[in-house]
Amino acid sequence: MTEQVSSTSIAIDGDDQHRTVALITLDDGKANALSKSMIADVRAAITRAEADASCVAAVIAGREGRFSAGFDLSVVQGGDSAAVTDLVADGGDLVRHIYGATKPVVAACTGHALAAGALMLLGADIRVGSDGPFKVGLNEVAIGMTLPEWAYTIARERLSKRHLQRSLTNARLTDPAAAVDVGFLDLVVPPDQVVATAIAEATALSALDQKAYARMMREFRGEALVAMADQIAADRG
Repeated sequence: MTEQVSSTSIAIDGDDQHRTVALITLDDGKANALSKSMIADVRAAITRAEADASCVAAVIAGREGRFSAGFDLSVVQGGDSAAVTDLVADGGDLVRHIYGATKPVVAACTGHALAAGALMLLGADIRVGSDGPFKVGLNEVAIGMTLPEWAYTIARERLSKRHLQRSLTNARLTDPAAAVDVGFLDLVVPPDQVVATAIAEATALSALDQKAYARMMREFRGEALVAMADQIAADRG
């Protein structure tokens, strides 16, 4: 089976402390659908970055034109409700892991980011988007689905209140430029600069004290992280 998630350690140029940024790349050759195996591989890569003393931050990138189209539709539409529940809960664990990571996480949104792909963006500290004819947002209601409670929790944390209803209940998708105002992205750059810009943003975060960052993350995001954990556990139950 072709590897769908790769992780590369990138040295920070001119850094005499040998610090690195972990580049985690999603590429299934198609829509970067979040299967159980891809979710597990991304989480494992983040865990390795957190445990690496030389690593200052992680970048999660997609393939050209695709960040992630969301959960694996072969499971979602497969008729096995237990498998769907398990997959969505795994996705919640991934988004929560990104949001609660002990080191900063930057997203390089290389193209379309839909449904769970857009939720991954909400977990990242900084989100760099690719300028172009791409769609970003939560389209669940448009395809006959509803969001799990943990998704509401992080959406309320990260999305502009002015856009919550249209983003959640009206399933509104936007281009990357508009997604900045909505709250899915922080900046948009030409497609050939997305990954490099995300790495530069991650490198800039190396100025942060890692222990202070982890402490502030727990204090600032702790309530939402606890709520998400409870909601994911309830879904599994």
